[in-house]
Amino acid sequence: MIRASRSSGQCMRIGLLLLEQGRGHLINVMQDSMDVIVTPKLLEQILDSESNLIGIETAHIENTLEQFRQLALRSGQSIYLWDPENGIAALRQSELRVPGSKRFNDALRFILQSMQFGIYLLIDFEDQIKPPNTSLLRRFARIHSANPRKIVFISSKLELGDEIDSLVARLHIGAGSSAPPRLRDGRWIR
Repeated sequence: MIRASRSSGQCMRIGLLLLEQGRGHLINVMQDSMDVIVTPKLLEQILDSESNLIGIETAHIENTLEQFRQLALRSGQSIYLWDPENGIAALRQSELRVPGSKRFNDALRFILQSMQFGIYLLIDFEDQIKPPNTSLLRRFARIHSANPRKIVFISSKLELGDEIDSLVARLHIGAGSSAPPRLRDGRWIR
């Protein structure tokens, strides 16, 4: 990815083009752009994690979910999203929903009983981490099977309580992506 910089005038040209197209109205596209957070490398980190419970902190939850959706479409991986309004839905086909999974404990039971590979992204879960559900999460954390299933908590501030926090592997996204790639022996490396 080649970034445009204001010092080289690249962003200025974009602004001028939008000024002409917008008929005198300058559209601000030079806001803080969202970097690519969800990469195949992050997916590998999730799958290679020893823990079945993973936590990701990000201030840009919607952008992160959209990037997971794009990754699911490109890679063909079984990635699902749970939220209290829709329950469990496949990211590749959002109309594919698991019936009866709107309640958090029903969704956890479904994930526990499923024998299929899957990565389950959970959002808006903060008020659901309480005693009846913590026992299901502890049980899920102990499962080791041939088909890995991972629960990924995505939140702007990840607070899971002492009982669950020790079982969650926290991934720091974008840690290596801030450094620009270098050319070494004819190949780009990070």
